[in-house]
Amino acid sequence: MSDRLDKINELILHKLAEIINREIGVPNVLVTLVFVKCSEDLNYATVGISVLPASYAGTVLSVLRKKAGFLSQTLRKNSKLGRVPKLNFTFDATEVKASILEKAIAAEEEELKEILKDK
Repeated sequence: MSDRLDKINELILHKLAEIINREIGVPNVLVTLVFVKCSEDLNYATVGISVLPASYAGTVLSVLRKKAGFLSQTLRKNSKLGRVPKLNFTFDATEVKASILEKAIAAEEEELKEILKDK
């Protein structure tokens, strides 16, 4: 990936995060933009989000997808980008998977401690 594309991805990530936090409110939910990956031709951008609590991920994705046009317009107005790619939002489950792994590791450690304690 080129430096130019990396800079555009970062710019969109930061500006879009500001816009979402300012303009689109989902009560009692924390929405974090994890990544932006623009296509080489800048026609499309995949935006990865994480949502806490994760049970609201579908609701948040639905809202963001419905507001994608508004978000693109606002992004165009608030950035120096001449061309704003079409935004495609997706749920990034990395944090959920990490939490599951951490719980599994903790459970295994507890089981190991019990085994060693009995010997």
